[in-house]
This record gives sequence, structure tokens and C-alpha cells, in this order.
Amino acid sequence: MKLNWGILGAGWIAGDMAEVLYKSGRPAYSIANRTKANAEKLAKQYGIQKVYDDPGDIFKDENVDAIYIATPHNRHFEAIIQALKNGKHVLCEKSITLNITQLREAAELAEKNGLVLAEAMTVYHMPLYKELALRLKRGEFGRVNFINVFHGSFKEYDMSNRFFSKALAGGAILDLGVYALAFVRQFLNSSPDIVKSAAVLAPSGVDEQESIVLMNKDMQTASITLSLHSKSPKYGIVSCEKAYIEISDYQRPSDAKITYSDSGRSEIISAGEHDKALLYEIQDLEASVSGTDCTYLNYSTDVMEIMSRLRDEWGVIYPEEE
Repeated sequence: MKLNWGILGAGWIAGDMAEVLYKSGRPAYSIANRTKANAEKLAKQYGIQKVYDDPGDIFKDENVDAIYIATPHNRHFEAIIQALKNGKHVLCEKSITLNITQLREAAELAEKNGLVLAEAMTVYHMPLYKELALRLKRGEFGRVNFINVFHGSFKEYDMSNRFFSKALAGGAILDLGVYALAFVRQFLNSSPDIVKSAAVLAPSGVDEQESIVLMNKDMQTASITLSLHSKSPKYGIVSCEKAYIEISDYQRPSDAKITYSDSGRSEIISAGEHDKALLYEIQDLEASVSGTDCTYLNYSTDVMEIMSRLRDEWGVIYPEEE
């Protein structure tokens, strides 16, 4: 089902989504942004029909079926609620909300109004991960035993930079950890109930680096290392009974290397394309509107619960939560 899409926001990721919609033959119908000139620039570039004088009008426009939300983290929840109250399906950039309380409220409203709510989390929607899930289900690799994820990024060490700004809901956990936890969660049989961590806080009060260890009731374990202050490969490894799976650039991968324990033989599994990551998100939301649940909101909920728990332990509280 193709929908009339509205885009809220005009930053780089909104531009990427506008381009993807345009190239896939379903240009966005409208775009809204606090700085109208930025929205007008994207509208002209990607064939978007309508730009609003008041960004809030996107929620009231009867021609809009679904809204892609690409504002800063701290403005997601308010936008999600307004969209759902006005009968719009929602695809919201990660992290979908600031905390688990917000997400549960949004999910309840979506269910009450018969609407689809999904997180724009590439990890859930890449065809490679769906292929790996099928092969795991068939027992080709055996049981998943442990998972390791590394995700380090070097950001300018400026406390006004959005990655370190508490006012803009910065921090490694919401920007990087959400990907790593999504990666881990999709390979586990159940959500972790044991969560341990050690975190380094930036002068601004947000988390800049942490190590996280997790275990679920099935005794599957995972470890995650994150940093906004040190570059590392974006790499995940899933160790199973019969093989281990290596995935580089795990946020939007198209290839995975499988190495079998008994023979040492390796193979490459390929599925999907890196550059179509946002298109897969759109297609899954549209499939969900048509009746096939591809939202993975249960995974988003489990991840958000873990992130909220960790921030509580670290004492990282954003202004909207005080």
C-alpha cells in the first residue's frame, strides 16, 4: 500500500528520506519544519507538493496518511502523540522516544486509534537480518549463545554539539546504543533481564562511553561497547553452537560472513542493499498498514526499557523528564 507521506524535519536524515521516496516513485506529499526555508529547499529538490507555514499543520492535513518524524530526540514524543491523535500512521527516527514511559503511552494510543507506530531503525528492516533469522529458525547455525557489538564514533568534543547536549537529549546510548541493542535483541530468544554496565559521563552530564553486559532467562549473553569519543569499527558478531556470524557496518549491512565450527569453512550471505535501508523502513510500515505486522515495535519496546533502566542507573536525566 502506497501512502501519502508527510515529513517532519529538514535535517540530513529528512533529506535522505525525501530522496528515497522520490527515487522510489512515491515522492512525499508534504514537509514541515521550524525553518520554512529549509523545508522549501527539500521540497523543490524532491518534488514535494506542500510546505506548511505552521509546522503543526502537518498533523491536521487530511491528505497526509503517514508522517515520518526526523526531529531531535527530545521532540519525538510530542510529535508522535499529535500525529496519532490526528489519525496519522507514524515512522519515527531512532530513538523513537526518550524513555519507556513515553513509548508505552504512544503505543497504547496507536493501538486505540488503529494506527501503525514504528521506529525508523534500519537494523530491524534490512533484508540481510530477515534472511539470517530464517536460517537461524531452520537451525542451520544452532542456538545463539553470545553476541558482541562494538560501535565507536569520534564526535567533536563540544558540549553544545547535539551529541553531547543534554538539552537536545544527547549521549551515546540514544545515538549509538539504540542500534547496538537492536542488533542484540533481534538475535536473542527473549529480552535480557540482567543488565550490568559501567559508563563515563561527559561534562554536560550525558553518557559519552560505556560497556554493557546483558543476559536473558535463556542464558544467552551479550556485550556492547559504545563511545562518542573514540572511533571503532561498527561491528557485530553472533556466536552460535554450529557457527559464528560476522557483520561489519551492522547498521545497514548487505553481507554477513558465516564461519562453521566443525570445518572452519566460511561463506558470505548477501541480501538487500546498503543504500536502500530507508526504503525498507517505508516498505515495512506500508506492509503493516496493509495488515502484515512489520513494525518490530516489541523489539523497540524492549530496547527502550533497557536504555531507560541504564540512564536511571547513570543518573542521566533530560530536561523533559525532570
